[in-house]
Amino acid sequence: MSGWKPASPHQYQPVYGAPEPGPAPVYAPTTYAPPPPQPYGGGGYGGDTKSPYDGERFKPKKRINDPIFLILFIAQLVGFIVISVITLSKFGNAGGLGGGVGSDGTGGKVTLNYHTVILLLFVTGAGLLLSAIYLLLTRAFTKAIMHITLILSILLNIGICVYYWITKYWSAAIVFTVIALFSILAYWGYRSRIPLASLLLQVVMDVTKHHPSVYFVAFTALILQAALSVWYTFTVIATYVKYTPGSPTCELGVSCSKGKVIGFIIYETFSFLWTSQVIGNVTLATLAGGPFGSWYYFGPREQGMMPAHPTFSSFIRASTLSLGSIAFGSLIVTLLELVKMLLNIARNNANADGHPVEACLALCAECFIGCIESAVEYFNRYAYIEIALYGKPYISAAKDTWRLFKDRGIDALINDSLVGMTLTWGAYAVGLLCSLFAYLYLRYTHPAYNADGQYTAPVVLFAFLIGLMCSLTLSSSIEAGVSTIFVGLGEDPQVLAIRAPPLFAMIASTYPQVVQGVPRV
Repeated sequence: MSGWKPASPHQYQPVYGAPEPGPAPVYAPTTYAPPPPQPYGGGGYGGDTKSPYDGERFKPKKRINDPIFLILFIAQLVGFIVISVITLSKFGNAGGLGGGVGSDGTGGKVTLNYHTVILLLFVTGAGLLLSAIYLLLTRAFTKAIMHITLILSILLNIGICVYYWITKYWSAAIVFTVIALFSILAYWGYRSRIPLASLLLQVVMDVTKHHPSVYFVAFTALILQAALSVWYTFTVIATYVKYTPGSPTCELGVSCSKGKVIGFIIYETFSFLWTSQVIGNVTLATLAGGPFGSWYYFGPREQGMMPAHPTFSSFIRASTLSLGSIAFGSLIVTLLELVKMLLNIARNNANADGHPVEACLALCAECFIGCIESAVEYFNRYAYIEIALYGKPYISAAKDTWRLFKDRGIDALINDSLVGMTLTWGAYAVGLLCSLFAYLYLRYTHPAYNADGQYTAPVVLFAFLIGLMCSLTLSSSIEAGVSTIFVGLGEDPQVLAIRAPPLFAMIASTYPQVVQGVPRV
């Protein structure tokens, strides 16, 4: 970092002038040349002449990592397909269920019917539309979108909270009251840190201008998520119809019981969550090991040193050799999400039965599990980037990620980043809008099966899940770029001074210890 002169032990001053955030940072020519791979560890972090292929970066060993979890993932997916085929094959034989668009008071009274199928299809369409709109807004705006998203999230939480209090949906009202208060406090605590995060987003957005494959991968993943959501929706509804006692299919020789319904629904939800997680994380790894990682280590495409078809090569690695490792990390989050959903159902049941103490305990447990899940998801994102860049197994990637967080001095920067929180809030808002749409649709169409409101909670939950997954899949394309820059900053900080000088200058003035060269351990 010869272009930098420390003005004091705790502050850096850039020699090229004061940093100003801008929508299109100027990228200086790269100093990297693509030499043949060399042994990992040479040169340390102090120099800027290391090969982009250092430590098997972009050229990992051709071996399948974490094969046990790859087998488990394929097995559960096959199991879901088998259950789906069995339930859907009998779905058309359950005639007379009725229901449709609107279907006020029509349809069978025993269980979910075609009304819910159409409702959740509408929800999927709404999730697709809202997610695409949010991505386009994020693409068009940077700093403003952070303020707007946080403010709208606060207003949305308050509005939903008030609505649930007015309609006397007590458990949801209490939860959204807590969420509304938290979102207000979060905004006031983080607004002063928005300039740095917005400049980081501007750099990522500028990179995507030259890599249309980023949006192709993101929208492809979104289409897959939407198709999976529709498939999951039909399978869940068909399971209700086929195995609920009193359903017309029970008269066709099918063994029906509530236990069978609950068991199948839990497994289908588990499979849906795990598969959705894997799709999103394969997308993240593809982009991190493809356009964003190549931009950081090889320089912009116009410099002519970037490998041919980096996105496609990264996708092949992520979907084959590293799929087991991605499934491993995704399984951890899936289990936590499933536990949180079960606690949510327990809280709703306790609230409906008039047991406030049990409902409060379930709410506290749900919040605790949610915090753990968020921390694991945040950590996993950086582990997937290590997997994408170096082809490491999950455990090795997790260890190196933890070492990077603690030993390389970038934990303050990562914890201060608003990018992930902004995108997560956006996905959360999309999920809430989808769940609110489902709730209003049920309330004003009055399907016969929901006369007493007994199916409101699961339908609203499914709607939120569908909207959330759609939005998170799209936003993962942006998070991939942001997180890849963070990893590159921890490993080779001097490269960022070449790629995006204004961003490096702001980071240096805010976190001087982050951009110092740290010897490799």
